[in-house]
Amino acid sequence: MSEVAAAILGFLGGMVGGLLGVGGGILFVPALTIFMDEPQVEAEATSLLAIVPVAIVATWRQRGYGNVRLADGALIGVLSPVGVAIGVVVANEVSQRVLELSFAGLALLIAARLAIRTFSGVDKKA
Repeated sequence: MSEVAAAILGFLGGMVGGLLGVGGGILFVPALTIFMDEPQVEAEATSLLAIVPVAIVATWRQRGYGNVRLADGALIGVLSPVGVAIGVVVANEVSQRVLELSFAGLALLIAARLAIRTFSGVDKKA
């Protein structure tokens, strides 16, 4: 698929992710593997790279609303490279099929949790 199709997928995935309150990667990775024939590892890496500018803009906007806890963000930022390094080693050691099934399992778990929260009528922030 062309770069134009990838841009359209990115835009639509971002819109749907923003409307539903889920991370774009949960939509981008399957879209890249299914519609653009990308291997799982490349789709995940592409999705992670796409997060950087989105996270910068989102943080800037949310900080203006007073929703950013800088100390917590700094702690996550310092520890994230360790998790990334471990994730890269694991992703390179397991088969493509294991990565695909693991990602599918994660997507199903997230969908189930969202459905439970939606239909239980309980809003954890209230």
